[in-house]
Amino acid sequence: MSLDVSPALLEQAERGEVDEADFVDCVRTSLPYAWEMISSLVAQLKVDGGEFADNQTPPPNEQARGQLLRALASDAIRGALQRHFGVRLAFQNCHRVAVFPLDPSVDERLARFTSVRGQLLNQSPELRDC
Repeated sequence: MSLDVSPALLEQAERGEVDEADFVDCVRTSLPYAWEMISSLVAQLKVDGGEFADNQTPPPNEQARGQLLRALASDAIRGALQRHFGVRLAFQNCHRVAVFPLDPSVDERLARFTSVRGQLLNQSPELRDC
């Protein structure tokens, strides 16, 4: 299961629209490693500036890796995180998460990061089974 959904949040979903802040809080508590990773990258981007901030350190265990995969593979979760933090998220190799500002001036850099070429250049034997 991707998220630990409270009965109250499930009730919201059954009744209709879900408050996105409640959904984001569910993501925060259900996927703490992924949340911390993205939060720290957003903070790094704000402090350092630049075109993007990324993580290149593999997760400490499979549970953490699974959290990143669940957070970034789900359109709903990924979209909610992007809206919450006001960034665009990019993802490579089961651990390389990057945050890009919404500023169109970095569109070319985001396109390079998410390109086929960028994916191929980010390969290494150590990440073969990630």
